[in-house]
Amino acid sequence: MLPKTKSKPKHTLSDLTALVYGPSKIGKSTWCSKADDALFLATEPGLNALEVFQTPITCWDDLLQACAEIAEGKHEFKTIVVDTVDNAYKMCSDYVCKKFKIEHESDLGYGKGYALINNEFQRVINKLAFLPYGLILISHSQERDIETRTGKHTRIVPTLPEKARKLVTGLVDLILFCDLDMKTGEDSKPVWQRVMRTKPSPNYDAGDRTGRLPEVIPLDFPSFMKAFNNTAAGAAASAARPKPEPTASAAAKPQQ
Repeated sequence: MLPKTKSKPKHTLSDLTALVYGPSKIGKSTWCSKADDALFLATEPGLNALEVFQTPITCWDDLLQACAEIAEGKHEFKTIVVDTVDNAYKMCSDYVCKKFKIEHESDLGYGKGYALINNEFQRVINKLAFLPYGLILISHSQERDIETRTGKHTRIVPTLPEKARKLVTGLVDLILFCDLDMKTGEDSKPVWQRVMRTKPSPNYDAGDRTGRLPEVIPLDFPSFMKAFNNTAAGAAASAARPKPEPTASAAAKPQQ
């Protein structure tokens, strides 16, 4: 049960978990469709313009069945995309309410309903994350007022409820915020570019546990993979580089 060797860092996107979130129609699903052998668990319409493998998910039971089939491994998919995780959480809530014959989470009292929903949601998302496939969770974005010791400010976060959001952001390796970046064109007029933000900020949720990504990347999959793989290749080359032999003077230096 206990390990005898250390685990090695993952070097491919299909080994990692990611949360991709941002405004509607900015290109989140299109970006995810370029991932290696992607399977979409589609909890909402919106993939009609894309040629992808997709399984419609209309309720939590559908998601449970899809997870069971994915876990069997009788397929060639390498990346699982939940589009969107917001709807998946709502389906989880409906499932728990139906199971306990209540209309709302609060009907069980003392936070019990919310706890049951969050536990069930965490159980299934963790199961997906532990499978030997990449996992990408898609969410929308919203602005929220955050209270701090220095006052109140607006922060952009995924649209999941707070506890579910903390669960997901704590689980994933990458939090990728899809946004618009303004630059000045040659005619001095503003030019808007779709980008991904990868580093933490007081103004939005983002993060990169791999440490490979620049702070801002164009929102297209080839640009992302170029940045991701270049850093990985550099780290691998550095690790493989032989250590220099000690010089003669160093070798002759007496021990203290």
